[in-house]
Amino acid sequence: MSLAIQITFDANDPASLADFWAAALGYIIQPPPPGFESWDDWARKMEIPEENWNDARALVDPEGQGPRLFFQRVPEGKQAKNRVHLDVNAGGGPDAEHQDRVVAVGNHVDQLVELGAKKVEVFEIRGDYWVVMQDPEGNEFCVQ
Repeated sequence: MSLAIQITFDANDPASLADFWAAALGYIIQPPPPGFESWDDWARKMEIPEENWNDARALVDPEGQGPRLFFQRVPEGKQAKNRVHLDVNAGGGPDAEHQDRVVAVGNHVDQLVELGAKKVEVFEIRGDYWVVMQDPEGNEFCVQ
């Protein structure tokens, strides 16, 4: 039996980082609990001080397939290279023609750069093609 997972990101600005990853992956902000129009309404009801409303955000796959992503505020900045990273599969998969994958990856990389990501390095090895990037807070990920 497999278990569901959540991927958690430490962040300086959970709302902004969640917005970036929502756009990068086609995810959505997790809807508020039943009975609440918004997370702000929920936070007011829970008597959470407004200065803490950006302490966390969660994203979900609208199709219900991918893991939940959780962004939590931490006081320290990123210190070193990630030991785990996400691979964003924008190239159409292994059955797509190589040049079509390169174009699709390039288009997605361009969109992510416009959203605040940084392009770090391009790799093309034995027919595989991917781009190493950093999100707006410096977390490494690949687009393939």
